[in-house]
Amino acid sequence: MGCGRVGSTLAVNLSRRGHSVAIIDQDSDAFRRLPDDFDGQQVTGVGFDRDALIQAGIEDAQGFAAVSNGDNSNIIAARVVRDTFNVKNVVARIYDSSRADIYERLGISTVPTVKWTADRMMRRLIQLGPNTEYVDSMYQMALFHVDLHESWYGVHCEDIERNTKAKVAYVGRGTKARLARPDHVIQDGDVLYMIAPSERTTAIQRILNHAVQEDHL
Repeated sequence: MGCGRVGSTLAVNLSRRGHSVAIIDQDSDAFRRLPDDFDGQQVTGVGFDRDALIQAGIEDAQGFAAVSNGDNSNIIAARVVRDTFNVKNVVARIYDSSRADIYERLGISTVPTVKWTADRMMRRLIQLGPNTEYVDSMYQMALFHVDLHESWYGVHCEDIERNTKAKVAYVGRGTKARLARPDHVIQDGDVLYMIAPSERTTAIQRILNHAVQEDHL
């Protein structure tokens, strides 16, 4: 639902990956954002209207994204799709991040646009911080990558895990990534992705910002 810049981009990307896509917008002019070769269905209507949803094929849908410009419209549509049509894979964009926890408790995954953008900008502005990629709002677990002091190069993943009491998920090296193994040796230029409780990310980053202690290896 929503054929703005986000919705049209999402629809095109899904379509190009081979998925069957339908997009709903109450303004038919919004479909001009779609390329000429877009082969998905375009439905003019309100995204939480039952008839519009049925016309878009919601009864056979495997997922639904509510990305209009209104928080209320997105949440109403997400709840209608989940509760009336029993679609479990539902996500809604919201601007008011204070509502995110409420919607998560209702079983609706959310993307808080303003907070996400601010966090990404912060990552570009400030170095040597815990660069969070994802936080599970229910369990408060974070996937994040860290900046390493050069003394950690040559250290095994199992040593990093023992020192930080966190899990090394995978290591980015050049244009490729590999799942971490206990005996994996970290090299200069590697990007280390870790999983830990979100409240501990700063403490973990602080450990890895400083020189490794030989007696800790």
